[in-house]
Amino acid sequence: MKHCIRKSNTTVKRATPLLVATTVAGLFALSGCASAPPAPTQQLQAAEAAISVAEKARVADYASPELGEARDKLAAAQTAAQQEKMVEAKRLAEQSRVDAELATARAEVAKAKAVNDEMMKSTDVIKQEMQRNTGAQQ
Repeated sequence: MKHCIRKSNTTVKRATPLLVATTVAGLFALSGCASAPPAPTQQLQAAEAAISVAEKARVADYASPELGEARDKLAAAQTAAQQEKMVEAKRLAEQSRVDAELATARAEVAKAKAVNDEMMKSTDVIKQEMQRNTGAQQ
């Protein structure tokens, strides 16, 4: 039995609840397939580049834990990408890049502190030498 409504000279057919439910389910299924995120290629490359920069800057001498974290997260991001867990892979790749940049920054701070300490020692030696020379001349 068809459900029809008659208005003036035209007949309008009503959609059955089963047809509506099937259509909605089909749209949800299609939208689920269409919205799969792409592989986080840029984020993985950025993380690899940041780790490479850190390694070239000899960060391991100063900020080894952070660099190790960056490497671990990059490996986890690559595994997640292979398993098609793109959102997780992107997040891990971004965290890896940030960890590598943090390691580089901490290493630069440690290097600058070492240079500063060395300069302070040199200044102290020069002051002592000047005091000795001034005392001997008087």
